[in-house]
Amino acid sequence: MDLSIVVPLFNEQESIMPLYEGLIAVLRGLNKSFEIIFINDGSTDDSYGILCRLAEKDGQVKVINLRRNFGQTAAMAAGFDHAQGRIIIPMDGDLQNDPVDIPLLIAKLEEGYDIVSGWRKDRQDKEIIRKVASRLANWSIGRITGVKLHDSGCSMKAYRAEILKGTRLYGEMHRFIPALANLMGARICEVPVTHHARKFGQSKYGLRRTLKVILDLITVKFLADFSTKPLYMFGGLGAVLFAFAVLAGFETLYEKFAYGVYVHNNPVILIAVFLAILGVNFIVMGLLAELIVRTYHESQGKPIYHIRETKNFDRPDEGVLQAKHEPVKTPVAET
Repeated sequence: MDLSIVVPLFNEQESIMPLYEGLIAVLRGLNKSFEIIFINDGSTDDSYGILCRLAEKDGQVKVINLRRNFGQTAAMAAGFDHAQGRIIIPMDGDLQNDPVDIPLLIAKLEEGYDIVSGWRKDRQDKEIIRKVASRLANWSIGRITGVKLHDSGCSMKAYRAEILKGTRLYGEMHRFIPALANLMGARICEVPVTHHARKFGQSKYGLRRTLKVILDLITVKFLADFSTKPLYMFGGLGAVLFAFAVLAGFETLYEKFAYGVYVHNNPVILIAVFLAILGVNFIVMGLLAELIVRTYHESQGKPIYHIRETKNFDRPDEGVLQAKHEPVKTPVAET
């Protein structure tokens, strides 16, 4: 399979048929084998019924029906897990992404990139607050993760399948796939794509989702810097706190000998004890995190490195071949 188009849906019954027709018009002109995977994320309207009728009519349409609304990231993950294409392209089901941009993404991917991210350069969202929040979020994500994209929130991206197959998604992490893939050394670029105003239904984004994105960003930063050595973070914080505790302790001694202020009358000693306890706790947390990380990687066979390609590993060593074909000379005992 050449292409897998992954489309998560939640209450988008009016958009399904126009989207399907647009996809078919583009995909059948590419001369590539393809599948369209719709994921019904617990819709309460007739979205699933429309998808079932589409699947009966067209065998290239595949439908995944989730038991309830799990969210966009979970729906995308379900589509990625079932996709069979060498190239996987997710997109929104609300008609704001345009199928005509699919050939552009594929062409850029074939230049040697692992991920091509869409950039809604001319966004058609009506809410000014949403545009401002998006720009601030993109700037923060770029600064913290090191993957500087103009539009990390655009669902329309093209991935090589091997990049997605090794990535597990939680929370609202689908927007951070390029950052997670960057940890494996993926080559990433960005191209402008078309963005349409919403025609049907209502947006599912809100302030609650923004908070989730912020928390997920903290998770990505931790995974990027400390996923294999958490002691560096916890131990470093513990060492700094313990150093302040020592300084506070010296302050109490100085006031005792310089001004005659006894320790039990000096509140600084409480600060010293408190910081010392915190410092020790952080160091112990770091050691426990080290044990958890090692158990996680070793029990599941998780690699701590990712190889792009190898050469000559599939060809037996000539010396080994020669040794296999040489007759074994058995020493004869003298009589």
